[in-house]
Amino acid sequence: MGSVTVADTIRETTRDHLERNDGLLLGQSVTAVGWVNGTVPDCRNIIELPMTDVAGAGIAVGAALVGRRPIFVIRFQDFLVLNGSPLIYFAAKTKALHGKSAPVFVRAIASDGLGPVHSGVLHGIFMHFPGFRVCSPMTPWEYRRIWEDFMSHDDPMIVSEHRASFPNTEELEDRVAGDAVITIYPVSATRFEAVKAADVLAAEGIRCNVVHVLWLKPLVIDERMAGPLCRSGSGLVVDAGHETAGASQAIAYALTRATGIPVAAMGLADETKCLCPPLQNRIPDAGRIAGAVREMLRCASPEGLAHG
Repeated sequence: MGSVTVADTIRETTRDHLERNDGLLLGQSVTAVGWVNGTVPDCRNIIELPMTDVAGAGIAVGAALVGRRPIFVIRFQDFLVLNGSPLIYFAAKTKALHGKSAPVFVRAIASDGLGPVHSGVLHGIFMHFPGFRVCSPMTPWEYRRIWEDFMSHDDPMIVSEHRASFPNTEELEDRVAGDAVITIYPVSATRFEAVKAADVLAAEGIRCNVVHVLWLKPLVIDERMAGPLCRSGSGLVVDAGHETAGASQAIAYALTRATGIPVAAMGLADETKCLCPPLQNRIPDAGRIAGAVREMLRCASPEGLAHG
């Protein structure tokens, strides 16, 4: 087990950028309430923005246009909607339309179980718009990797973070078994739950591949992604966002088109999150993922088809 957490990695990567590259970090309440879960360093080049939402995104995009490569922190990913206009209609389009790039690094931070306006996972929306690179790092090494990618390109990047990853010190390696009967593709915080689900199912004699999804856009269906699916013959994409018209359905469709193998999608129900336990609409946990796999295999078996 390593000792460096995802939060440590974000904080020190940010510090290096602000102090050595003369970068900027902008956001609302970034130096208060625990410095965004310990991910923001106490150093120069930090700008506290007023609670104006759309104006803040416009300032970040303007800083990107003049070469500051800003980090724009959105403490709750639901607020991507309010901040979306300058990002979608300018940052993502200006390179194609005007030949001038706006490389802004958007830290969009998700949570779970904090109610209807503080628990969203909205990366699926930004996969829809041309011009963005979209990723969801959950490990220290992955965060360093996506930062290097950002610094080597001139495109705006939506980084879908999740508070569940901040204390994590472990890398999440793919699990691929020759006798697996299904391949699970987890995204965001469901990656931790998918590993648990695979362990539960293995104890029942059901072998599962787990292929972790870091990059949502560009989504590259290479041998690492397609090979385990082709060998297992069945697939399930699990996401922390809403299932309907979301990332899980988009990735499942791309995998099915690339391989000809049916891939199912799983995410949040098409319901508003609430704080009370019966209506929290939490992300798929290990139990739900394992249950979905059992049901898929039951329906796919001759016995299941006969009695389903």
